[in-house]
Amino acid sequence: MAAAGGERGRTSFQRRPGAGPRPPALPGTRPSVRHGQLLLSSGLPSLDCVLGGGVAVGTLLLIEEDKYGLYSNLLFKYFLAEGIVCGHDLFVASAKEHPDNILKELPAPLLDDSYRKELGDEAAAVKSEDSQDSMKIAWRYQNLPKMETSPTTYTKFGHYYDVSKKMSPELCQSVKLHRFYLHEELPSEPEMKTWNMNSGYARLLQSIQRIISQEGFDGSDPQKKQRNILRIGIQSLGSILWGDDVCCSDAPEDPRSLTKFLYVLRALLRKSLSACIVTVPAHLIQNKAIMERVTNLSDMVVGLESFIGSERETNPLYKDYHGLVHVHQIPRLNSLICDVSDTKDLAFRLKRKQFTIERLHLPPDLSDTVSRASKQELAGSAKLLSSGCGAMAIGKQHLDF
Repeated sequence: MAAAGGERGRTSFQRRPGAGPRPPALPGTRPSVRHGQLLLSSGLPSLDCVLGGGVAVGTLLLIEEDKYGLYSNLLFKYFLAEGIVCGHDLFVASAKEHPDNILKELPAPLLDDSYRKELGDEAAAVKSEDSQDSMKIAWRYQNLPKMETSPTTYTKFGHYYDVSKKMSPELCQSVKLHRFYLHEELPSEPEMKTWNMNSGYARLLQSIQRIISQEGFDGSDPQKKQRNILRIGIQSLGSILWGDDVCCSDAPEDPRSLTKFLYVLRALLRKSLSACIVTVPAHLIQNKAIMERVTNLSDMVVGLESFIGSERETNPLYKDYHGLVHVHQIPRLNSLICDVSDTKDLAFRLKRKQFTIERLHLPPDLSDTVSRASKQELAGSAKLLSSGCGAMAIGKQHLDF
C-alpha cells in the first residue's frame, strides 16, 4: 500500500536538462498580467492606474503641456526621479534649460517611515474630511471605486515623492546620467540637415542611438550580465528652441521634421530596453494635422489643461482641482483592444507635498439657501463636462441627483 501511494504521488513533470535558472528580473519593472509586457512606473501611481498599470518598456509617453508648463514639468520630473530610485540609467535632453538644473529640481522620494508617516497624516486628514461629507453625496456615487492617490496604500511598484523637498545630490549621482543640451551640442558652423530633418533633432537621435548601442541596451553586448533600463526624457519637443517652426505658423516650412523624429525614436525604443517621456507644447501647434500625426506616432498621449488664467479657476464647480487630465491614447500591446479606463472625467490637484490625479465629480447641491443665480452658474458649468459624469444639465436647470 505504501508503494502504491508513492507511485500515485509522482508526477510526469521533468525538468529539462539544459534549462538553467530564470534570468534575474530587471529592477523597477513588473510584467503586465494583461499583455505580458514589462512595465515601468511613471513615478505617479495614480497616472500608472490611468495608463493600465504603468509605462511599457519600448514605448513612448507623450505629455501635452499645460499653458504655462508647470504641471507637465512636474510629471517629467516624476518620471526621472522614479528612474533614479529604481537604479535606471537616465538620458535627459532639453533645449530650454540645462539637464543639470532639471536634475537638481527632482522631488525627494519618501523612503523612510518618518516622511511616509508625515504625508500619511495629511492623507488621513483628507480622508476624515471626506467621511464627514459622505452623507452629502448621492447614494449612487458612494460605492464608486477610488483611484490610488493616497501614499498610505502599500504598493511594491512605484514610489511616492514629496514635491516640497528636493532629491539629495548623493542619490542623483548613484545612477549613470547622460545629458543632452542643444545649445552645447550644435556646432558654430552652418547647420546641415541630416536624415531630412533639422540638425537639432538629428543630433539628438544620434546621441540616443549611440548610448543605446554602447551601453548594451539593445542586447548587442551578450557579455554584460547586469541588464538595466534606460529612461529617456525630452523636454518641450517641437518648440522654437529646437529650431522647429511648427509652433510659429499654420503652414511651417518644415512640417515633417517632428514626425520623422518621432518615427525614428519609436524604432529605437522598440528594439531596446528603454522607455521615453516627451513633453510637447500642443497648445502652440497651430496646424491640427501635424498634432494628429504626432499623436498617432506616440504610444500613450496624456494632455494637461490647467485652470490658471481661465474662467474655471474661480468656478465653484472646480474649486478642489487645479486642472483637467485628458487621456487621448492608450497603447494596444499584444492585443486588439487597449486598457480603457472606467472613467474619462479626470482632474489633478497639487497639494502641499503631493501631486495626484483623481476622478472629477460634481459637488452636491443640497442647500435650500442657494440662490437662483448660483444654480444657473453651476448648470452652465456642468455643460463643460463630458457625458461620462452623469446626467447633463438641460437649459438652465441644475443637475438632478
